[in-house]
Amino acid sequence: MEGVPAVDRWLVVGLGNPGPEYAGNRHNAGFMVLDELAARAGGRFKAHRSRAEVLEGRVAGVSAVLAKPLSFMNLSGGPVKALADFYKVDPARVVVVHDELDVPYGALRAKLGGGDNGHNGLKSITRSLGTPDYLRVRFGIGRPPGRMDVASYVLRDFATAERKELAFLVDRAADVVESLVRAGLEATQNAFHPLDLKLSGPPR
Repeated sequence: MEGVPAVDRWLVVGLGNPGPEYAGNRHNAGFMVLDELAARAGGRFKAHRSRAEVLEGRVAGVSAVLAKPLSFMNLSGGPVKALADFYKVDPARVVVVHDELDVPYGALRAKLGGGDNGHNGLKSITRSLGTPDYLRVRFGIGRPPGRMDVASYVLRDFATAERKELAFLVDRAADVVESLVRAGLEATQNAFHPLDLKLSGPPR
């Protein structure tokens, strides 16, 4: 993989916190999607010197590196930068999958660049890459109810009602990643943004 020209490769990163105690948290939606992509690729993650678990393979027929940083969320930028340098991937070909408070549960959004909306993982990645101009797949988790603290909310497991649709949403988020690397941002937005779960149900 190191010898493959950078223009032919993508780096797909899922954000989360390492350790079984965090596995079902809302903040670990990115890890869940990367696990689905790894299953589709038929491979397993292996430890990498960048402080990440890595799988070198293909996404939608395109050369890609799948990665889950082993640092905690607020330090995600170090491993992402190390991987981008190691595999010679330009930030424009980096896709970061993350939970998003400002997108309702049941919705997925793809975008390029923008702010971090207080997301510590994105903040760290933008700082380390030196640019916000990388692709994001925003996995909607919605805002916490009432006066619940945001930090407590994202570090809790998905609610029972949410878990009924979680596998479907993780699967569709993996579809969004595949569409991004295969068809580009505009086509992906046109295909997936109208498909909010609460509005239309599963695509047919």
